Order: sequence, then C-alpha cells, then structure tokens
Amino acid sequence: MAKKSSTPKSARKKAARVLPLIKNDPWLEPFADAINGRHEQAKLKEADLTQACHSLVDFANAHQYFGLHRDKDGWVFREWAPNATGITLIGDFSGWKELAKYQLAPIGDGVWEIRLRPDDIHHGDLYKMMVHWPGGDGERIPAYATRVVQDEKTAIFSAQAWQPDTPYEWKAIDFEPDTKPLLIYECHIGMAQEKEGVGTYDEFRLNVLPRIAADGYNAIQIMAIQEHPYYGSFGYHVSNFFAPSSRFGTPEELKALIDAAHAAGIAVIMDIVHSHAVKNEMEGLGRLDGSYDQYFYGDGRREHPAWDSLCFDYGKNEVLHFLLSNCKYWLDEFHFDGFRFDGVTSMLYYNHGLGQAFGGYEDYYNGGQDTNAITYLTLANKLIHQVKPHAITIAEEMSGMPGLAVPVKDGGIGFDYRMAMGIPDYWIKMLKEKKDEDWHPTSIFWELTNRRADEKTISYVESHDQALVGDKTVIFRLIDKDMYWHMMKGDDSPVVARGIALHKMIRLVTLASINGGYLNFMGNEFGHPEWIDFPREGNGWSYKYARRQWDLVDRDELQYVYLQDFDNAMVHLVAGIYNFQSLPVQKLWEKDGDNVLAFMRGDYVFVFNFHPFKSFEGYGILAPAGKYKTVLTTDRPEFGGYGNVDEGVEHLTIADPLYTPHGVEWLKLYIPSRTAIVLKKMRAPRKK
Repeated sequence: MAKKSSTPKSARKKAARVLPLIKNDPWLEPFADAINGRHEQAKLKEADLTQACHSLVDFANAHQYFGLHRDKDGWVFREWAPNATGITLIGDFSGWKELAKYQLAPIGDGVWEIRLRPDDIHHGDLYKMMVHWPGGDGERIPAYATRVVQDEKTAIFSAQAWQPDTPYEWKAIDFEPDTKPLLIYECHIGMAQEKEGVGTYDEFRLNVLPRIAADGYNAIQIMAIQEHPYYGSFGYHVSNFFAPSSRFGTPEELKALIDAAHAAGIAVIMDIVHSHAVKNEMEGLGRLDGSYDQYFYGDGRREHPAWDSLCFDYGKNEVLHFLLSNCKYWLDEFHFDGFRFDGVTSMLYYNHGLGQAFGGYEDYYNGGQDTNAITYLTLANKLIHQVKPHAITIAEEMSGMPGLAVPVKDGGIGFDYRMAMGIPDYWIKMLKEKKDEDWHPTSIFWELTNRRADEKTISYVESHDQALVGDKTVIFRLIDKDMYWHMMKGDDSPVVARGIALHKMIRLVTLASINGGYLNFMGNEFGHPEWIDFPREGNGWSYKYARRQWDLVDRDELQYVYLQDFDNAMVHLVAGIYNFQSLPVQKLWEKDGDNVLAFMRGDYVFVFNFHPFKSFEGYGILAPAGKYKTVLTTDRPEFGGYGNVDEGVEHLTIADPLYTPHGVEWLKLYIPSRTAIVLKKMRAPRKK
C-alpha cells in the first residue's frame, strides 16, 4: 500500500499545475517563481479590489460616480481629493467666483460632493474646481471631466458641462469585427485632412473613412483621442483621460465616426495612454489636490526621466480604480473595439527600459520589474475582455518580455497582440547600411518570423514613429529629393523605379509573413512624401507638414497611384484568405547568392527576387506538387512594373526522383529583378 502524502491535497494540486506560459517555453522554468508570483499577485489584487462587488466589471465604474452627472433631481458632482481642505465649483454659472452655493462637502475617504438644482448648471457651461489645500490653492479641471475645451483667445482649458437633451443614438449595434487577419490603418484625426489646419471627426468620417474601407483595411487605430494640451505631443501627454479631444469636434461627432466605421465593417482601436501623464497642473492631474502623490509617485520616481511627464503609482487602489474605469468608459460610452496601449516598456521596468539591452531571459526577471504595473496591465486586459469579449488589445513594447501577449489564465499579461517593433528598425537598417545586392533572404526571413510561437504580433514596415521629423519614411529613404521632380508617369528616373519596386516588395513580404496582424500609417500606403511636423515654435507654428496630401494619389498622372493600387491589391488578397495569419509559414527556398526568397502559406506561394539587376529564367523552387497560377505580382504595369510576368501561364511542377517521393517538386518560374510574385496552388475539381 502506497504511503499517504503528508502534503494537503489542495497544495499538491496547486504545486502540480504548471502555467502554460512556462510549459510552452522550457527556458522559462528557472524563472517559474517570478512568473507564478506575478500571476498570483494579480489574482490577489483582483480579490482585493472586488471585495464589495462581484467582478472587475462592477468595480470599474468610477466614472459613473465621480465627475459631473445629471440625475432626476438635477446635478451631482464628486471628486476624490484627499489632501484638499475645500473645493468650490466655479464657472459661467458663478461668474467664475467662489460662491457658497457651489461649495462641495467632504463625505469621507477623501471624497467631496455637491448636489445642485437643474438650473444651477446648464449644458455647455464652462467650469473648473477651485481647490484649497494646506498652504495653497489653485484652479483645477476635474479628474473625471468628460469634455474639456480650449478658449481660442486665451488658450485656457476648462471643463464643459455636456449633457445633450438627446443622447446619441447608435445605429451599428452589436458590431463584432471580422479581423482574421487584423489589418490596421493607423491614423490621426487632426492631420488626416489636406488643409493646413486641424481636421475634425466629421471630416474624417466623410473624407477619409471611405478611403480606408476601399483600401481593404478592417481596423483603424486612432491616435490622440484623449485630451492633451499640446497638439504637437501627438496625444501622448494626456491631461484629461475621460475627455475626447475637443479640438476635433464633439463627443457625438466621435461617436458618429465610430458608428460609421462599424457600419463599414471596420473595427476602431484607440491609442490609450496609461503609461504616464502630462505634468501640467492647471490642465491635468499633477497636484490636483495640492499633493504630489495623489495619482503619481511622490518620490524620485514621480517624473519620467525621458518624457518630461508624470508616472502613475500603480500600487494605489484609487489609481487602479481610475485607470480601469477609464478602459471601461471608452468601451461602453464610445463603443471602441479595443486599445493599443502606449509605452508599455516604460511601465514594466523601474528604469523604464532606458539604456537596457535585454539580451537574455534573466533581464525580465532580475527584480527590476514593476510588479504593480504588471498587475495593472494584467487586470486591464482581463477587464477589457470581460466588458467586450471581442475586444482587441495591443502592447507597444520593445523589450520582448515573454508572456505579454499570452492569456491571463495561461500565466501571461493578457494582450492579444504585441507590436513587432524590431521589424521597422530592421528595414531602416537595411536601407541605411546594406547595398542592394546584400539584401540576404536568410536575414529577411529570420527577422520577419523570429517571434514567440505563443504570442501574436502586429508586423509593420513603418508607423507614425518612422514618419516624424528626425526620421524618414521608407519612401523618403528610397527616393529622397527625386520625389519632388520625378514622380510623373513616364519619367524614367532609375532612383524612382528602384524606390517604387522595393517599397512594394518590403510591404508585401512583411504582410505575407504575419502571425497576427499588419499595420500601416495613413498615407504611407501610397508613399506620402515628407515627414510629419506639428505646429511648434521652431517651424513658425506651421501646419504644412501636419496634414496628408491626398491629391497626390488622386492625380492619375503621378506615380503615387502605383503604390496605392498595389497596397490595395495585396491587402485585399490577404484579407480574402480567412485566418491567413494562422496558416503556417513554410519556407520553400532561400538563396542569398541570388537574393531569392520563397515561402508558402496554405495554397499561396510568395516569391521574392530582391536582386537589383539579375532576372532569372526557369528558376527552380521546391514546392508541393501540383498546378499553380499567378494571382498577384509587383510587376504589373498598373503597379509601376514592366509587365514581364505572364500571369496567364499556369505552372505545373516538374517531378524529380530525389524530391517527388517527399511530396515536393520543382516549380519553375521567370522572376524579374526586384519583383515579387504570388501564386496559388490549384485544387483538383471534386468528382461528382
């Protein structure tokens, strides 16, 4: 008879379970204690936060309690300000003076409250709080303000009471995105217009959204939604986390944009900034109640060393209440389909990942990780998917921390995708440092497919980061000043011809090798010239480079249309292959000496000849036996090619006694230089 274990059954069961994150990667076993510890801490924190409610969904309702709200009796306003000694609402309704009738009363736990009659405040009134604290006072915008506007003359920001008599009536209800694969069009509302000025939600809905739908993308990722005082910050120095930026229009106009996107089958992802906040005290959360540590760290960690901003204290339950409620608010109130979390690397590490190489697994488990921030991100992902099961969450993270895009139940942090930030860096390095004949397929394929098997990524050639002043877009690196003089059709500039050819190939090979999704920044699909430079003192506050020149692609006499039409063709091809991102990437051929790469996904073969001048006749690639036809090539004249690929030819593989027994045969092709070809394996007709 076996001896009974002295270990309790529950403890044995707990010890026996190995998190799938560790099970799927044996190299993580030495760090099992750290991974299990993070997983358990998130569970303990969730239990702590939900003691008085049923779930995170019930907990994340701070926005329904705090801030200004209409109810059946009039108005109610609440603010959490534990260091305050007095708070009074001031605004249009009080002549901007502190009147006794607008004084808040403390109701416990640092919360202040006031109830007002219906006529004490009106829709559209501007207001602020006058906050008093030991040794000082100041005007403040409420933390939960849902609308904040800037006076055109004084440039001063104020909260605005916003309670329209008729709430927005959603039309595309019960929308669920079809994002397999996820094809993202990254965009910025203000700079999406051709005019030299700030675009609006309505202009984007009417003028830009139809372009995106026609282009074949099934998601838009919108930057700079949360209110930010400095337009040139790209929206990354947020002041008012619950307020959609009023410089683009009203909340109802943003809702109409999202509604129209859903009607067109397009998911809407919000670029959310929870990694830091603007330092401004008059506009933002900095010293809201006079203290330094209300929402942020009160010590040397308070200020971000590189971003000139403030760092949230993720160890405080009140901060978690604020941030988690912020996630739920945007999902519920505006029907966003998910978030791209900005600056995740900065959140994960005490040193914000600055100056660290991350050369091995030990760098992710050396005690330099902010477990409070990791807990917040874990709970945020869990909450978001509870509120909206089809929601999409993406981490902008460059250190490569394992488990970031692994489900929480499996021991991960719970993101659906992580940005493949090494890919654009790779392409920049290739363009800057390598001669064309040294573009080796082994290197290209390895870089595009080097990722964790259990984590989905968003692959991209360039985002807004690569388009900013101080950097260059891919098309600018390829063509540079020749873009200004040689983009007319019929111009035989070899510089432009090379640029157009490689621009198409770089994008196709990046999209064709995805394991999750693909992203493009607006305008880059047609090679938008020049950089992005927002109005600032250094450029005379000019909007010249803070816009998109759509007329360039709309003019048939210019070659930009070649790039646009090819981008449309490749996106529609991949979008039409269900679950393309999940099809195994099977390498068929790579030969550095020829600069030729070929791989297969499902029935599709992608062939690339990166050689700058060698074209190959009857080039042999080993592929599954059968018949193939060409479905896309960069060489089509309508894409700026030369029409050297005969797409009407069907290709039968050629048997070889060495390979045929293994199911592969020679697929012989004509591959012009700097050309990519996509072929589809033909299925034999079913017998009746």
